Amino acid sequence: MVSAMSISAQQVNFNEQVDDMEETSSTEETVSVSKLHWLTNLEEAKKQANKENKNIILFFTGSDWCAPCIALKDDYFNTPAFEDNADKFVLLLIDYPRRKDIISPEQMKYNRTIIDKYNKSKSFPKVVMVSKGGRELGKISGYSSFNSYKDISHHEKFINKYL
Repeated sequence: MVSAMSISAQQVNFNEQVDDMEETSSTEETVSVSKLHWLTNLEEAKKQANKENKNIILFFTGSDWCAPCIALKDDYFNTPAFEDNADKFVLLLIDYPRRKDIISPEQMKYNRTIIDKYNKSKSFPKVVMVSKGGRELGKISGYSSFNSYKDISHHEKFINKYL
C-alpha cells in the first residue's frame, strides 16, 4: 500500500491538458476542474471532510482515453449548477490514464489502491459518495453524451441526494 506521504504534491488544471502538471510545495494534491479544487489523495480528503463535516465526492476518470469521463466533466462538473453546490462536499479525483506522463508512477500506484477499494468493477466514469470516515454511501456509473440532450439528470439527482 502506498502511504499518503509518498505521493508528491501536484496541481492540475483539469480544463487544460492533464499533462500540464506542476509541482506545489504542499503535501496535499489538488486538481482544478473549472474553479473547483479536486484533491487526489483519499487520506487528505478524509482529513478535510472530518474537519469540515462533509461527505466526499469521489470521481473516477480516465482523463486521456475515456470519452464519457471527459464528457461528464464538461457537461456536469464544469457547470455553474455543480459549482454552486460543490462547496458542500470534499472533491476527490482518481485518474486512471493510459499515458504514463500524465501522473507520476507513485500516484498511479496509489490510484490503483483506491480503485481496488471503491471501483472494483473498474467502470469509468464512476462517481462514489463517501462519508467523512471513508464508508461508501452510494455510487453511479457511466455517462452517455452521445445524444443531443446530454442528460446529466441522473448525476444531479445522485449528488443532490447528499446535499
